[in-house]
Amino acid sequence: MPKHPILSFQAPMNITAGVPLKDMFDGRLIGLIGKSFAAVHGEFDTKRFKAKATAGLADLTMMQRSAHIAAALAAELPDDFQAAAQILIRSLGPSLDGTEGNGLRPFFYMPHASFVGKYGVQQFKAGMAVNYEITRRFTAEFSVRPFLMRHEQRALALLKKWTKDPDVHVRRLCSEGTRPRLPWASRLPAFQANPELALPILEALKDDEELYVRRSVANHLGDLCKDHPEWVFALCARWVDELKGQPEERVQQRHWMVRHALRHPAKKGVEAALELRERAKR
Repeated sequence: MPKHPILSFQAPMNITAGVPLKDMFDGRLIGLIGKSFAAVHGEFDTKRFKAKATAGLADLTMMQRSAHIAAALAAELPDDFQAAAQILIRSLGPSLDGTEGNGLRPFFYMPHASFVGKYGVQQFKAGMAVNYEITRRFTAEFSVRPFLMRHEQRALALLKKWTKDPDVHVRRLCSEGTRPRLPWASRLPAFQANPELALPILEALKDDEELYVRRSVANHLGDLCKDHPEWVFALCARWVDELKGQPEERVQQRHWMVRHALRHPAKKGVEAALELRERAKR
């Protein structure tokens, strides 16, 4: 089996001060993305794609570059999103083995996420199928948000089901994608106004076996704390209280999550946050 083009993408392991992330989205990366699609779709014109994707790239931010490359993809893929979705999925490389040591190479798939977030939202089933596969290789936390805004209850029901998925990246998407104030992303006004919307997801993941997921739950609560601090304080107090008689490992893990969720109001000296963080040390 030939090597997937992503394996030729020489991305750094970490974000480096003074080196903009947008610099990764250059002609070299665009060429590799084109190869990955041409390998599974004979009508994909790599030269035309690269010319369109690189035109005007220099003046764009990272997110703009991702969207610009996605538009070039759309020009080469079928107008029927369901057909395009199947091609995109076939173009993908191997899924991530774990949560550490992947560096910035998964950003290869940021334009793919931009594509589904813009062109797939009207096709819920096909679009979410692509989001599922993308998040196993990068993250769909950005591209899932248009689906949550347009198909709120349907998307929430599917994400609730995905909280039981064996893939840690899929489970994390459920809490990270529903964060109301996710960095780099547009806000989710309904979720910002009503913290109860994602509560079933947070409840399902609060004791996840992976720290990667529990940290996402804590960060989600940190977002909510900016708009609904009393609601978050009450939830964290309940989560601490219900630990009586639980195994020590679970106690320690949930205590860490509560402390992490409340770190920002605690730094500001908010008494309720300080008291809860103290309780979560016991």
